[in-house]
Amino acid sequence: MQITETLSDGLKRGFTVVVPGADLTEKREKRLAELSKTMQMPGFRPGKVPLSMVRRRFGDAVAAEVLEASVNDATDRMLAERSLRPAVSPKVEVVNPGTETDLEFKVEMEILPEVKIPDLKAISLTRPKAPVTEAEIDEAMAKFADQRASLEPIEETRGVAKGEILTVDFLGTLDDVPFDGGAAQDTDVEIGGSGFIPGFAEQVEGLAPGEHRVITVTFPADYQAANLAGKEATFDITGKALKRKIPAVLNDTFAEANGFENLAELRKFFGERLEGARAGASRMKLKRALLDKLAEQADFPTPETLVDAEFAEIWRQVEAERAADRLDAEDAAKDEATLRSEYRAIADRRVRLGLLVAEIGRSNNVQVSEQDLRRAMIQELQQFPGQEKMIVDFYQKNPRAMDRLRGPIFEDKVVDYALELATVTDQEVSPEELFADSDD
Repeated sequence: MQITETLSDGLKRGFTVVVPGADLTEKREKRLAELSKTMQMPGFRPGKVPLSMVRRRFGDAVAAEVLEASVNDATDRMLAERSLRPAVSPKVEVVNPGTETDLEFKVEMEILPEVKIPDLKAISLTRPKAPVTEAEIDEAMAKFADQRASLEPIEETRGVAKGEILTVDFLGTLDDVPFDGGAAQDTDVEIGGSGFIPGFAEQVEGLAPGEHRVITVTFPADYQAANLAGKEATFDITGKALKRKIPAVLNDTFAEANGFENLAELRKFFGERLEGARAGASRMKLKRALLDKLAEQADFPTPETLVDAEFAEIWRQVEAERAADRLDAEDAAKDEATLRSEYRAIADRRVRLGLLVAEIGRSNNVQVSEQDLRRAMIQELQQFPGQEKMIVDFYQKNPRAMDRLRGPIFEDKVVDYALELATVTDQEVSPEELFADSDD
């Protein structure tokens, strides 16, 4: 096999590979001979079909099979001999198929850069922690009890007061045009409660069943629906029924009615839930800080093919958000070129960080076990009750889909490995500080 390098530009490599035609002829003849031993044709005993007939019937298919195998084998040998690691599958162009002369083909690729792993022991990080207090558990239990309060009708005819509930129908409009999600019937509005747009419940106060009222409300600037954020809407409201809450009593009977042995077990449950949520937020912030530190030290070129693919995925999401009018105000104010440039930089950072994380894991033999994958699949099954069999069947029929589970597990294992070496200092913060920017 003869290899000639034709391109060496940054991470781009190109080669011309020539494989002696005699090698391909030998492989074709061997394959045809194998077929002749099993081929059956009328008038011939099994295995006695003349080679000339086998060649006439299967010659083209065997030539194509041998060509593909020879190109793949030669490419793999070349990569191994030169210690090259392609970023994506190499692009192959056959110049001469080697049916009568030598096989000649061209290979072009981008290779993975040499990734230098920083000194993980030199990394210093701060882990935010917010201990759960007894008062916070009390508050969580009180909210739980409030959600399970019973309602009783108020028979007297009067306007709704704070702490009471009015069942209403309403229709919301923007510039006299109804908008999606702006209409509802038989909706309970608690005066002084949460869950509605600021200013909505406040203006419902005093409305009585059978009465009609038109109010104006301004959606918050950070409202989840970008098409409504910061805009003024009008709501046409009709009162229907007045109710009051009958608070639930926090005792063993209440706990048993909600699936717990006693009130102590209910309290333990809420304590553990609060601690779990805070541990998750703390872990996420620590992980983000570690990755930021690693990104700062990821000083190596990135393969354009990987950046292009990452950017294409990011941009597809951006365009989907824009089409649905959900693009945040900051991005919506930017021109196309600026937006593309910023997201291209994000794509480059993701690829660079991904290569560094992969190299840390590879160099330190970080492995994802079958048990890890099974555990991740069980967690996914728990999120989709009733669809367990469909999900299991999907993974059994699509082994590559396991990579969707494997990637995050591998990253977390590398993060755990790095955190064991880094210097981590705990810092007590408030719950508000802990959860701030947790969705970024």
